Amino acid sequence: MKKRILTGDRPSGKLHLGHFVGSLANRVKLQDEYDQYILIADVQAMTDNFENPEKVANSVRELVLDYVAAGIDPSRSTIVVQSMVPPIAELTVFYMNLVTLNRVLRNPTVKDEIRQKGFGDRVPAGFAMYPVSQAADITAFAANLVPVGADQLPMIEQTREIVRRFNQLYGETLVEPEALVGEFPRLVGTDGGAKMSKSLDNCIYLSDSSEEVIRRVMGMYTDPNRVRATDPGKVEGNPVFIYHDAFNVNKEEVEDLKKRYREGKVGDIEVKQKLAVAINSFLAPMRTRRNNLESNPAEVNRILSEGTERGRKVAEETLRRVKTAMKISYQF
Repeated sequence: MKKRILTGDRPSGKLHLGHFVGSLANRVKLQDEYDQYILIADVQAMTDNFENPEKVANSVRELVLDYVAAGIDPSRSTIVVQSMVPPIAELTVFYMNLVTLNRVLRNPTVKDEIRQKGFGDRVPAGFAMYPVSQAADITAFAANLVPVGADQLPMIEQTREIVRRFNQLYGETLVEPEALVGEFPRLVGTDGGAKMSKSLDNCIYLSDSSEEVIRRVMGMYTDPNRVRATDPGKVEGNPVFIYHDAFNVNKEEVEDLKKRYREGKVGDIEVKQKLAVAINSFLAPMRTRRNNLESNPAEVNRILSEGTERGRKVAEETLRRVKTAMKISYQF
């Protein structure tokens, strides 16, 4: 029996290159080796979109298009809509008793997102419980492995703590997952920020047109201390070269650009132009797959319906085992 993978995204907008290097690339590579479940976490998306549920609902189908475009095969990976799997919500309630509020709020990922979203002292309780909900997601599918970006590692550790606490109290019932971080754990934003963020508009999206990619690349930050093309430039930490390393398959070209950049023998424009070509080549097959599926809405419906039904059955079995372990599997 294959080991299981659980991964997913909140449907609150389009996926970008940071998502791809952070987890999508691993999902595509591992879908033959593992029994993979991909969760469209619409319930979690509501925690900071509760005033705009239409945004979440409209993004569900967009996620399917992004997944298939990126190389996810629905015949080899099961795509599940979170809100249509009630056992996840029930597991979340049980797990809330296994962790303190202070511990949840100390989670570095939660703290960062609270700051980014500007909640201040008005943090929705549902958002604060996001790590517990994610633990329910992972354990509902008995996932052995969870591909994530580096910024999500604290969430996986919190899940592991909850699993250990549950198993300590009620006996070995839940699977303790491991995290899998991609080759590029985090992709900086086009503005040189710590990571790509939709709210900061420093992303290149998987669905961007070739013209949009060129526009975004040509506006990227480089070495702020380099005034002229003849000035020696810094390659390390330079967003343009980070992207070249991640997406330019012509490694000889990349090394040549780095050498000339350090020596002040190439300008930012040439470096960016070649990066735009590399990213557009990378995205070209994704655009084709996306367009093919987008023209067939009935197929999107089938992917969501069949995947969610398969996922619901797995989660129902996990909930049955959890209730049995807790001695609350009543028979009236």
